[in-house]
Parts: sequence; C-alpha cells; structure tokens
Amino acid sequence: MNQADLNKNGDRIVKRPRLRDIQPTSIVLNKTRKPQRIFSPTLLLFYGFIILILIGSITLMLPISSNDQSYTHFEDAIFTATSAITVTGLTVVSTTDHWSSFGKGVIFVLMLVGGIGFMSFATFILIVIGQRITLSERILIRDSVGGEKLGGIVGLLRRIFIVVIVIYGIGMVLIFWQMIQIFPLKEAVWQSAFLSVSGFNNAGFTILPDSNSLEGVNNNVTILITVTILILLGGIGWSVIVDTYKSRRFSRFTLDTKLITTASISLWVFGALILLLSEFANPLTLGEMPIHEKVSQSLFHSISGRTAGFAAMPMIGINELTKLLLITLMFIGGAAGSVAGGIKIGTFAVIVAAVVSSLKGRLQVEAFGREIPQYQVLRAITIGILGLVLIILVSVSLTLVESDKGFPFLDLLFETVSAFGTAGLSMGVAPLLTIWGKMMLTGIMILGRIGPLAVALALTPREDTPSYRFAQERVRIG
Repeated sequence: MNQADLNKNGDRIVKRPRLRDIQPTSIVLNKTRKPQRIFSPTLLLFYGFIILILIGSITLMLPISSNDQSYTHFEDAIFTATSAITVTGLTVVSTTDHWSSFGKGVIFVLMLVGGIGFMSFATFILIVIGQRITLSERILIRDSVGGEKLGGIVGLLRRIFIVVIVIYGIGMVLIFWQMIQIFPLKEAVWQSAFLSVSGFNNAGFTILPDSNSLEGVNNNVTILITVTILILLGGIGWSVIVDTYKSRRFSRFTLDTKLITTASISLWVFGALILLLSEFANPLTLGEMPIHEKVSQSLFHSISGRTAGFAAMPMIGINELTKLLLITLMFIGGAAGSVAGGIKIGTFAVIVAAVVSSLKGRLQVEAFGREIPQYQVLRAITIGILGLVLIILVSVSLTLVESDKGFPFLDLLFETVSAFGTAGLSMGVAPLLTIWGKMMLTGIMILGRIGPLAVALALTPREDTPSYRFAQERVRIG
C-alpha cells in the first residue's frame, strides 16, 4: 500500500480561524490604590505640631502667663502658640507687654522646640536617657530635619544639636556685651538668650521693652550684624552648613549647596538694592538716616524679611513697591530642611533653572554642569503652584471675612504671605482681625511650616507605579 492510498478524503484537517478568535482582546488594568496612611511620617509630624500647639495654647491662656494675671482669649493664645512653634513671629498681642515672665518662657520653649524640630528634640531626650531609636522614629527624624537617608541619622542629630548649641552660645555672648550696657545683668542674660534663639530659629520674636521688634536697637551695628548672621545660618539648613564646612571650595559643593548659596546671595543683594532704592527718600523709614545706615538697614531687612521677620524700622510706613518685594521674598522663604517656611529657596532655584534651560532650547534642566532629575523639576513646579493657590485662596477669604474693616487687599496679602512663609513681618493687620481671620492665618502658618506638597502627598492615596505609558501627543502652548 503506497502513501497515496493512505491519504484519503477526510484525513486532511484544515483549520479555519473563527472571527471571535482573531478579535483583539481588551485587557482592563485596574489601578491598585493603597489606603490612606493616617500614620505616615508627614502626618505624624503634623499631629505633633497640633499637640504642641494645643498644649502651648492652654498654657498661655492661664492667668500666670499674662502680666495682668487674667485669662487670655483662646484665639490669641492659639495664634501666639502657633506662631512660636512654627517660628513665624506674627503676634496679635504685645509679646513684651501682655505676657508675664512665665508666658515669655513658654514662648521661648515653643520656638526652641519648633526651630530644632519637635521630633528631633524628643529623640535627643531619648538618646540622653539611653533609649534605642526605632526605624519609624528614624524616618520621622529624617523628615523633621529634611534629610534624605536613614543611615547615620542619630549621629547627624547629635551633630546638629552640638552645632546649634554652639551657635546659640556664640550669638548670646555677642548680643550680651551689648545688652549689658542697657539692662541689669539678669535681664541682659535673658534678653540675649531670647534674641539669640529667636534669631537662629528665624522666629522674629523679641521682648525688648518699649520697642517694636528691633527698632529700639536699630542703631546698634553689633546686634544687627549678629542677628543677620544667625538668620543666615538658620535659614540655609543643616546640610548646607555641613557641606560648606567639609568642602570649603565652591567647586566641591553639592549641586544642592550651590543652588541654595547662589540663590540666597542673589536674593539678598537684589532685595537690598530694590529696598534701598524704594525707601531711600521715604521719611517714615530710611529717609532720615545717613547713607551707611540706609545700606545696612536695607541689607538687614532683605535677609530678615525673607525668613525671620525682625524689623528695625516701621513696616507700616514702607512703600507699595517694598511691600511687593517683601511679599516675593517671603513667598520664597529659606532652604529645605531649615527653620524657614515658604516654597523653599531650592524650589525657586530649580524653577529658575527650568526657565533658563527652556529659553536655551534644552529638553533637560541643567545647573552648574549637572542635570536635575525630571521628577524634581515637576515637584518644584507643583510646590510653587500649590503655594500660590493656597495664598490666593486665603487672601481672598480674608478679604471677604474682613470686608467691613476696609483693609487694603495688599496688606491682607502681605499678612497671608508672611504667615505662609513663617516670616513674621506685619502691616499691623493681624491684631485687628476677627476670630475667623486669626484662625485662617493660624492654619496657613502650620501649612507653611510643614510644606504644601508634604501635606498634599500625605493626604493623597498612593497608586502603584503603572507598567505602561500612554502615547505622546503635542498640544499648543504659549
């Protein structure tokens, strides 16, 4: 039997594809959303701030905290406690006249803990008494001081405390030699300690008698220079101080240090120049001063106005241009991981670098011979937009709530940005606000200290990273 006989009809199988077998298959990718974490590091920091604010508020409400031994209104107590713990410096009652020695001591402790970081402060106590630091506590410390790595965080904390104590001490000694010429020994020590801590923490609180902020010592060059240096050191952050000390040369600095130092100096000089030109002939501010005092006052207020809020001249008398300048500086604030608020100077520097790179026609953002990661550029833009939106919302809300008092919008905007940037400069509006207005500023001080992006990320449920990307399509912009 040959092969042909074996291949009969029906033995050959022909496969014909059916229509339903060749149709495209639709695959649905469900995004897995992780539940909200009510105990994330950022939210724990937020809870800690709230707890400290409530404790401080209750303490400041007590008769022992006021000079006239009477109860302080809750809205004034919580505003002051929030201002101290967020190292803002905005006040609704006179720090010198209203609060007793005990009340001033409470404010001193609040701004001391708030400046260093309450989690860092609590952990340092645990280290002193010999307790082990858990992983969750290390994460909280990292977020509190603005670090990036968990390794060596306890050692970093020790170094931070040593450096801070040394800076406090040097500042206190330099200020003391001036205060002893004005006050008795005990009062001179207290004034020096308070101003040194307030200066380095960029808090803006002062307890000088018969003086609005530093106006009473505005002709004391030693005090102004000392406070300026304290503000500068507190506003650039721990990592920049350490990197500057280790590297010594600008060429060896990290990109972060280069951006922060360059932007800080540029804003300082630019702000001082604009302020000098704006207020040069203003009789309410710099107009009656000799030229060297005009220059020194401009330099002082350019750096103090951005982060600390000390004032050595009447802020109520400044021109509209100066208000806009200070609003811009306060919105930017200090460095990430420092005691300052605002969108942070690193954020501002990255946005500027992105604009410059775009104008040069480059697809990547570059600065000092390095490329900045795209996700950091997007994060910087997000922080800037969120901060701007928050300020607009609060300013408009204040305008509506306080409409019957006739405050100029620019003054309300100034007060709002001062609270957001935890700067503390004021047009004298805060004490005159209703309870609702004070609560709005209280809330924005907390958000400004923690950071708008940190709050947004903490409250947003996280999604798993998608394993696909959509096709690109051009849109019209510009």
